[in-house]
Amino acid sequence: LLPCDDPEWSNFTKYFAENFSALGLKKLISTSYAPEAKTAKYGDLFSYDSSGGKSPLNERGKIFVLDHDSTGDGRIDFKDIKWEYLDGDGDFRSDEVKQLRDQSDIIVTNPPFSLFREFLVWILEAEKQFAIIGNRNAITYKEVFPLIKENLIWLDNPFVRGAGYFKSSMEVDKSLSYYNSHDYREGFIRVPGVRWFTNVEHGRRHLPLQLMSMADNIKYS
Repeated sequence: LLPCDDPEWSNFTKYFAENFSALGLKKLISTSYAPEAKTAKYGDLFSYDSSGGKSPLNERGKIFVLDHDSTGDGRIDFKDIKWEYLDGDGDFRSDEVKQLRDQSDIIVTNPPFSLFREFLVWILEAEKQFAIIGNRNAITYKEVFPLIKENLIWLDNPFVRGAGYFKSSMEVDKSLSYYNSHDYREGFIRVPGVRWFTNVEHGRRHLPLQLMSMADNIKYS
């Protein structure tokens, strides 16, 4: 389940769809938030409207489902996704999306950072596996640190130089300090200080911590 996604402009769903068989998936579900509901709650920041105009349907979220080869080309991929409107606006806290959460095995998404605490609790109350992106400062949250301390969740491999790069059609502010630096990438927005938070096992978390010996400390002091 990808409960904060819209494959009309996001690559999260596309990645899992194109690797559906390789990853051994049984079903892929993505939900998106209604354009007009975003605008009403958060302003023009989320005013993207793929239909080109206002409509009552823009007050409803969408659900995208992939579970079989619908085109008959012998493979399951992005072209086989079917979609329809949700009854509500697609908010992950709605009963409608909660039902999708409860029937899923694993949740992967890039949730709104402002709702990170609430989103993590939403996942854990259903006892689901997950891999989600959040600001690294989230490890200090009172709702998060105890989970790390008790070894219930952990961090995944870090982004290169601690920053995530997200494709965007938005115009980049060329006055930003990183515009002329090695970190700048055309067509991408750089989001510093982001990490993956997960409870999925991965090999790196079991590697021994590389520590210096006393001799090393004396040598390089």
